[in-house]
Amino acid sequence: MARVGVFIGQFDSHSTIAFDSLASYAANLRAVEKVRLLGLRPKVDVKTLAEEIRRERLDRIVLAGDSPGHFKPAFTRAMQLAGGDPAEVRLASFREHGASSSEATDRAKAILACAVHGVPYPLVAVPKPTVVNPATLVIGGGVAGIQTALEIADAGKKVILVERSGTIGGHMAMFDKTFPTLDCAACILTPKMVAVAEHDMIELLTNSEVVGVTGNPGAYRVEIRRHARRVDEAACVACNVCTDICPISVLSEFDQGLTHRKAIYIPFPQAVPNAYLVDPEACLWVQSEGKRCGACAKKCPKECIDLAEEDRTVTFDVGTIVLATGYDLLDARKVERYGYGKYPNVLTALEFERITNASGPTGGKIVVKSKVANRRLKTDEWLATSDGAAPRSVAIIHCVGSRDANYNPYCSRVCCMYSLKFAHLVREKLPDATCYEFYIDMRAFGKGYEEFMERIKAEGAHVVRGRTAEVSEVDGRLVVKGEDIVQDRLVQYPVDLVILAVGLVPSAGTAELATLLGVPRDQDGWFSELNYNSEPTYTERGGVFVAGVCQGPKDIPDTVAQASAVAAGVLRSISSGRGVSDLSSLALSEIEARAMQMAAGKPQEATHGR
Repeated sequence: MARVGVFIGQFDSHSTIAFDSLASYAANLRAVEKVRLLGLRPKVDVKTLAEEIRRERLDRIVLAGDSPGHFKPAFTRAMQLAGGDPAEVRLASFREHGASSSEATDRAKAILACAVHGVPYPLVAVPKPTVVNPATLVIGGGVAGIQTALEIADAGKKVILVERSGTIGGHMAMFDKTFPTLDCAACILTPKMVAVAEHDMIELLTNSEVVGVTGNPGAYRVEIRRHARRVDEAACVACNVCTDICPISVLSEFDQGLTHRKAIYIPFPQAVPNAYLVDPEACLWVQSEGKRCGACAKKCPKECIDLAEEDRTVTFDVGTIVLATGYDLLDARKVERYGYGKYPNVLTALEFERITNASGPTGGKIVVKSKVANRRLKTDEWLATSDGAAPRSVAIIHCVGSRDANYNPYCSRVCCMYSLKFAHLVREKLPDATCYEFYIDMRAFGKGYEEFMERIKAEGAHVVRGRTAEVSEVDGRLVVKGEDIVQDRLVQYPVDLVILAVGLVPSAGTAELATLLGVPRDQDGWFSELNYNSEPTYTERGGVFVAGVCQGPKDIPDTVAQASAVAAGVLRSISSGRGVSDLSSLALSEIEARAMQMAAGKPQEATHGR
């Protein structure tokens, strides 16, 4: 029997694993001769370690931790110096196999036991099979949810698509162009949106949210609250009579607060369903409990408005659930040095997307905001209007809130490329304007992205490498101060418009939905996949999948590819009639027994793998 040494090290200081308990467990495993806790981010002396391996006569090293691959090179060299086989340095990666939930310590023990016995954890930790209801629930109507729903429905299987806003389309519906091809975003997305609305196998529930989930993998019962739309979707023909007569205007969330919409409104012209809905927070009739206004209902030629409609709850039985809830932008006000919320012409990326979009508040013209009087509220508002002045100079600042330990330590992946896209749009629509691009590192990772970056440079954008210190206002103009590390100097440029490439964060409600479904989240708040490398679409919760940015930042092509992969996984379980139960249903003792059987070469009971 091989003599095994277990070395446990930490790379992440936020781990929930009880490492002392883990060490005691490892010491009691048969074949383990040595256990040592290395601590947080240890510095390993190769020669000292080699002497320890030689002294203890260790045949196999199990290097355990949240990211043990960071330390493997040192242990491999030490094993070689000690005269052992470097291939016998095995990893027990807790992060890779999802040891991050409330049961993290037991999961870590199971992963460690498999490594000690020399068998891969995924081959051992296979949940029992379950019978699968062929209906699927997709939560989120962005491009990921749309793609998943269409592919499953095209295979003849029932899909319930739930979206909490009044239309499907998500953030992509707000975009003007997509990088690196500069294709029209609406031209790609709207045919898919229409296909969803017209598909016989898709039941579309907008203005709705999941409020309850019971049952087991393969047989879930889901409660969905349908918020009162107060307009009959089937009868409404979007004739605009209601919105023309409505006296209440509020800032449009779809247009990022750059213009107004009415209390009864359609989110944008190509919305699906193409029907109006009532904002209960703004509607005078709803707020006054029927004592005021109601003009829209009186004037509607189709009589399809029912202002007294109330929320209702519907229930569905489904076998699988797909999470495609997307993302939000970090609140740029948190990064105070850039002046968002203080200076009107410091914009977020989504605000600029709406300004440059032909269906946006300015008809696609790039302008600075103008002060407009709100007579009803007797205040002034800064809005984007088609008659606004064009900026003479524009600054685009990368990594706002990303790659920053004070906000989001991770890279949001898409910011570099959409910032380059913005530079192109500025140069295209305002050829006489000066455009500055401030970046830390350019991460052009995708197909055609590097070429796109070089194209933007050639178009005349001033690309400045270095961190941006602050945005201030001097004599009525914005001033961007920062560094140019290539020229080794501090710089400051007066500009008329600043665009912040704000990082991505999990969408509102992610934490509540994770608790409702029993799906773990990673340290940054995104839904955790079962295994980042080999099972990127599955979760620990049997029959629950993740698609798109809700799992972590990614661009549109990667989102669509993952959505298609999810659809394939769902259809595989439906066509076979068998899925798998929760990974957490496997007890530690069961995993230990399976690992010992596999190590001894004995056959296991038949299990249903993914």
